[in-house]
Amino acid sequence: MLDFTLSRFPVRATLQNGAPCSLRTPEAADEPAFNEFHQVIPEREQLFVRSKLRDGTLFREWTSDPTYEANLPLLAFVDGRLTAMGVLTQRAGGWKRHIGKVSFLTHPDYHGLGLIEFLLAEIIEAAKHCGLIRLESEINGERESAIKAMAAAGFQELVRLPDYIFDMNAQTHDFVLMGMELIPAFENLGAGD
Repeated sequence: MLDFTLSRFPVRATLQNGAPCSLRTPEAADEPAFNEFHQVIPEREQLFVRSKLRDGTLFREWTSDPTYEANLPLLAFVDGRLTAMGVLTQRAGGWKRHIGKVSFLTHPDYHGLGLIEFLLAEIIEAAKHCGLIRLESEINGERESAIKAMAAAGFQELVRLPDYIFDMNAQTHDFVLMGMELIPAFENLGAGD
């Protein structure tokens, strides 16, 4: 991850309900807030969350790598409470090295307040400074508000496959691949492998 990207955090914004929000990279002291956040995510969304995220393993991996070479996790706080998280994942090489992967979750009490838009704007800006030229996000079709927020940020629905994925209870759901073209800063474009 580029130093410029990391130096811009924390970033602050005001949500649609007037609450101040701060967005930053995680710190080891955030682990209790991170665990509490995942306990309030509705069961229907938990069915799609990776176990490494739920059990805190991924959080500890993130905080042990302060350079964020592969993953840039961002946490949104309102009044000291973790309200949303998003991750920009980069591939170190290969045929998809120019495509960043985006994932995010929002606390159920903070849906519809502009958190996802704020989070996506910062992830998009970071991706441009990393030399990425595309972003993608894989989500289940029931996350309609997330799909609308992504569309508003410039993502397009690239693929929708009905009943293609299974949740942790073996129930089928639509698979949706959202994508976005970026115009990265010229100085951040690499020559490749």
